[in-house]
Amino acid sequence: MAALDWKLVVDTRNATALADFWAMALGYEVEDNSALISRLLAAGRLPEEAVAEHNGVRVFRGFAAIRHPLDPYDEETGIGRGRRVLFQDVPESKTAKNRLHIDVRSGPDGPEATAARLESLGATRVEEVDKGPAGRWTVMRDPEGNEFCVA
Repeated sequence: MAALDWKLVVDTRNATALADFWAMALGYEVEDNSALISRLLAAGRLPEEAVAEHNGVRVFRGFAAIRHPLDPYDEETGIGRGRRVLFQDVPESKTAKNRLHIDVRSGPDGPEATAARLESLGATRVEEVDKGPAGRWTVMRDPEGNEFCVA
């Protein structure tokens, strides 16, 4: 069996804002789907109410995605073909602990500097975990309260 492609999907209250946070946090790029949106609008395949503007660019209302800057992407649609996270707005707020989360490997300055940089972007620290030989990490929350770890 061949390996399957995948993307991580995160439910949000503000997809574009959370995509901006995670793009800055991970050094990823926010996907630019404006050319695709323009083609779909012109062909009558997308209603104008399904479109919003964010940072001067047309976006799909309630959706935003980020991709690794070195991974391939479709130049006609802006959609990544590699490591990718899609954010989608949902009506309900987060109410419980995540069952799945992102582990962020710290940059060359180490975990403390990485955690501090993420705090400056809007993340908050939850706790420091020290499991001895099993590892140490910092549990954090993104601006919408989704837990993630920095090691």
